Amino acid sequence: MHEDLNPEQRKAVQTLSGPLLVLAGAGSGKTRVVTIRIAELIQRGVTPSRILAVTFTKKAAVEMQERVSALLGTRLQDRPVVSTFHAHCVRILRRHIRRLGYPERFAIYDRGDQESIARSVLREIKVPGSLLRPGDLLFLISRWKTMCLRPDAAASLAQTDKEHLAAMAYRRYQNTLKVAGAVDFDDLLLLTEQLLETDAEVRRDEAARFDHLLIDEYQDTNGSQYRIVRALARDHQNLCVVGDDDQSIYGWRGAEVQHILRFAEDWPETTVVRLEHNYRSTAAILERANQLISYNKMRYDKVLRPARPGGENPKIEQFANETAEAKSVVSEIKRFLDSREWEPNDFAILFRTNEQPRAFETELRRLKLPYVLIGGMSFFDRKEVRDVFAYLKLLASPQDEVSLLRIINRPPRGIPQGVVQRLTDKAVSNSTTVWNVMTQRENLGMLPGPKQAAIETFVALINRARADLKTKSIVEVVRTLISNIQYQSEIDRQYDDPNERESRWNVVEEVVNAIGVYEKESRKPTVSGFLDEILLSQRDFSDEKENQLKRNGIVLMTLHSAKGLEFPHVYMVGMEEGLLPHHRSIKATDDAIDEERRLCYVGVTRAEERLTLTMALTRMKWGKPRETSPSRFLFEMIGQADKATDTRKSPGPPRRQKQSAPRRHKR
Repeated sequence: MHEDLNPEQRKAVQTLSGPLLVLAGAGSGKTRVVTIRIAELIQRGVTPSRILAVTFTKKAAVEMQERVSALLGTRLQDRPVVSTFHAHCVRILRRHIRRLGYPERFAIYDRGDQESIARSVLREIKVPGSLLRPGDLLFLISRWKTMCLRPDAAASLAQTDKEHLAAMAYRRYQNTLKVAGAVDFDDLLLLTEQLLETDAEVRRDEAARFDHLLIDEYQDTNGSQYRIVRALARDHQNLCVVGDDDQSIYGWRGAEVQHILRFAEDWPETTVVRLEHNYRSTAAILERANQLISYNKMRYDKVLRPARPGGENPKIEQFANETAEAKSVVSEIKRFLDSREWEPNDFAILFRTNEQPRAFETELRRLKLPYVLIGGMSFFDRKEVRDVFAYLKLLASPQDEVSLLRIINRPPRGIPQGVVQRLTDKAVSNSTTVWNVMTQRENLGMLPGPKQAAIETFVALINRARADLKTKSIVEVVRTLISNIQYQSEIDRQYDDPNERESRWNVVEEVVNAIGVYEKESRKPTVSGFLDEILLSQRDFSDEKENQLKRNGIVLMTLHSAKGLEFPHVYMVGMEEGLLPHHRSIKATDDAIDEERRLCYVGVTRAEERLTLTMALTRMKWGKPRETSPSRFLFEMIGQADKATDTRKSPGPPRRQKQSAPRRHKR
């Protein structure tokens, strides 16, 4: 296993006890080192199931588990626990959440469920949408939860009118979740941290399950994750963290680069190993990457060293406007493709903001080149998927009010909105749930006979399906349920186009297929277990991105989405002040600029063979062309950072530039 490791990789693999910090530069073979280290622990006698490896995406967890199995073969009787942060927190909460007043079979609410609660809460406190929209409320609640602030603390720190209203709504939002026996994704971390920090018995129990803890992408941990790791590892201190401070780009979602920067202070006796050999990019590309990131002061001193000498120098190209930029980039890609030496998915166009790809999509379509835009509507946001999931959530827990209210009359079954409102009012006045109101016949006397019958039929439908789960497979129960509610007939009724009907019905079939795969692979399949697995996958988006990348098309994606990927040809477009670095960071702190520089560095280090950096001298803003300034990062990459302080530009026709400084207009 060790024969083809370099000395630093070998040291990381063979340091098997105590705190270990592996600084893994871009393209340095990090995943391979991590999996070999796990295999080494097992070969040295550590029980596999006593090893916990935590990643940030399901894709990374699956890949790590597969690699360890491949190294050790089928002789491995039990396996190390490889999990995402959120999935491991779900397991902890399933064991202990009753101590916090939640049911053991709590529901995990996704974004759609959260928005339903947010709208309801804002109506209750009579806040108009012009003052605070549901999306704004959820943004603030998520930010507060990431900072580990409960409603009381959020209210005391609120400054603006909007924040005061949001803090008031936050309390109701959290109470609504708890009454429904539900948590949101931020709660998975926050409640786990609360358990481990406040309940010594729970902390000891969870920490004692493992002898070795390994955390991947440690630079991406937020405050809750940092404290969870500390609580789980502090007894045995066999903690290995792997990451790269130079690739910490998720500050906007709570990640704190300081966690990796101060690791040796937090854990005395730390062994630090630097993986600096880059096996991905040419020397010419890495020269620009090293030059750029050297301008960040708060970082570990390290340099990417190329395993591949030489290479084509990265190009800097300037164009009159974003249309000319797109035409040139796409036409160059077409010339490469016409040579038959490259495939479409060998090319990536990377951008900072979601508005930028429009001009590139237009040009790709004009030249009839295949492309894939990473992102767009998630599979899980489709109406049919959300409907089927609401039924599944109701099977897992009829008290799940958000799911119940979504499908109580979908497809239509004679329970109109007026009746639903009367049921809801009755539940509120009796301090109970809508399901409890519906299941007690005396509560239905206020309704006309046909409406009572419709409700009783619906309740019987759900109860019968729940009872069937005790003797039948989940797939069988769900198939029968979908048939009983005549969901396909409802799709046929709503859509005239036969292609759209087929497409929407295929989506329903895909959900059932997913249940079948889950049942086949799970030892003890349950509806709750399936929902946990799918909703956690939905959160990290890695499966969806992976499926999109399998298509042979030119890849258009944001710089954030590109992390962890690599392409022979990379075009970083829109290299302008205000785009990269983004205008919000320019108005903020030096830390924000440093994160934008790390984001640029991530983009540069995605390139294997060729890197092209482009900018437009003018860009449309609200229908009018506005002059732009070249990104300071362009100057830093070519060692002319002093010229980046002058934001004026010189007039004249654009010209392509390779290696020389980007031009500026003079007024």
